[in-house]
Amino acid sequence: MPHIAIQLSGPRHAERQQQISQAIAQLTQDILGKRPEVIAIAFTQVAAQDWWIAGQTLEELGQSAFQLDISITDETNTKAEKARYLQAVYDTMAGLMPQLHPVSYVHVIDARAAAYGYGGKTQEYRYHHS
Repeated sequence: MPHIAIQLSGPRHAERQQQISQAIAQLTQDILGKRPEVIAIAFTQVAAQDWWIAGQTLEELGQSAFQLDISITDETNTKAEKARYLQAVYDTMAGLMPQLHPVSYVHVIDARAAAYGYGGKTQEYRYHHS
């Protein structure tokens, strides 16, 4: 675990995606303690004219934005770790995305171990069989 879904405003930019992927994976390892071999990241691009904040598009504002959703197993990280992660992700993205709008979100999803997993096994199963 975890699965990370990142929405980015603007056109696809392969080099930027690679930079973001590497940086987010490293933060996920360093702050949340997740193993690199099970970190999965997927990107979705949203046109700036289709992303609205406070009644204006990012195109009109001349800014960019992101949303990052990360699913982790519930009770595996503290509130302090999650708070540090949110700040570090935002700071990292601000350095990689031009004119980043502050209304860019990070959502840490605490998924129940019995309802979340990969490879056909729940995290609950892995816990009891490790």
